[in-house]
Amino acid sequence: MMRPRIRSVRALEESQSCLRVVVKVGTSTLTHDTGKLNLKNMEHLARTLADLEGMGHEMILVSSGAIAIGSTKLGQRERPTELRMKQAAAAVGQCTMMHVYDKLFGEYNRVVAQILLTGEDVDAPVRAEHLHNTFESLLELGVIPVVNENDSVSSAEIETGKCKVLGDNDTLSAMVARLCRADLLVLLSDIDGLYDDDPHQNPGARLIHRVTRVTPELRAMAGGAGTWRGTGGMTTKLNAAELAMKAGVDMVITNGARPEDLYGIVAGEDIGTRFVAQPEILEL
Repeated sequence: MMRPRIRSVRALEESQSCLRVVVKVGTSTLTHDTGKLNLKNMEHLARTLADLEGMGHEMILVSSGAIAIGSTKLGQRERPTELRMKQAAAAVGQCTMMHVYDKLFGEYNRVVAQILLTGEDVDAPVRAEHLHNTFESLLELGVIPVVNENDSVSSAEIETGKCKVLGDNDTLSAMVARLCRADLLVLLSDIDGLYDDDPHQNPGARLIHRVTRVTPELRAMAGGAGTWRGTGGMTTKLNAAELAMKAGVDMVITNGARPEDLYGIVAGEDIGTRFVAQPEILEL
């Protein structure tokens, strides 16, 4: 059985300079509109995460992009619609993506590890326990885990249907944060955060900086998926926020075009939209 990370108030205060952080990056951040890799964004992200790890933070990266990257490498102009072709594209894209991550993080003397998950891995207690132990061991060794759903095996994300466990990488990142007993989850998206209206349609839309509860009113502000390359949208991010908040994990939505904002976010600065958890703090 997984042991919870129980901290006293004093321990929580002293640990603020060293956090366990899950960072999820979306396909729109990792790729250009053409579907090809955005190497500038990936290099900037790798450098920032490597530096944060060097500062003492424990970093876990949840990365989308395998299907879009694989589709482009296979010469397909659009995301495949047939399940088996999506899974084939994911297999090709995952290989390419990890090769690039390994090279970029290696430039900063950091070691990465690939972890591919299916719904059963996080839903079954025994598998979840082994998975938790794997994360703990990697972080203890100073390794940065790179996580994605195993699309070549699981169809939970890429096939519309019932009995979904993960369903998208926003939800996956929240489950990883809960599994790893993370202190913070950051979703890097193509938008600065949650607005009170669609900023693409309304220039006067205001950014909501702090959320303590996901309400029906907030959900009414959420739209659908952003681009053909990705599957997520603000609705999936709100679902992830609820999961994270219930697990006692703060979650922040911010713009992936500015990975350097992570420095301020881990320091508690008012960047993007922060969904504030209400964890029960236990005294030892």
